[in-house]
Amino acid sequence: MKTSTPDLVLLMRHVKSSWAEDGLADHDRPLNKRGLRDAPRMARLLRDENLIPRQIISSTAVRAIDTAKIVATELELEDPVTESRLYHADVATWHLVFSTLGGTGPILLVGHNPGLEELLLSLTGLTVRMPTAAIAVLQPPSTGLSAKEGWLLKAVWRPKEL
Repeated sequence: MKTSTPDLVLLMRHVKSSWAEDGLADHDRPLNKRGLRDAPRMARLLRDENLIPRQIISSTAVRAIDTAKIVATELELEDPVTESRLYHADVATWHLVFSTLGGTGPILLVGHNPGLEELLLSLTGLTVRMPTAAIAVLQPPSTGLSAKEGWLLKAVWRPKEL
């Protein structure tokens, strides 16, 4: 049984992946050079903003797991937890995953579009562009993570804008 709610939820879209290998399943695509550059850069930004997540939860797609592992390594955190439901999750699935979260301190979830942008629209009422490696910082409403709206968008960082 959960006793508290994370004070901030950090949503990150996986960093840029490679399409170079013909016949590779979407789920199995690795990171490309830009992705390998952006992942530690975004992790350093989280450190600079004093937003060190207490836990990282990632989609099972290779590009998401690799993103999460680089962030965890850069921030000296435990290995990320994988959540199969986050692979191309829709808004309803994101809410199911939120219902399993508890504890205090920021939590980072690594996923995919279009689900991330749709989730942000449903939670905040705002259209938020989430290119690869983008991070959105959300504050849940006082009613908790189960709330389907009323979240506060505290910040959005995109690598090309830094």
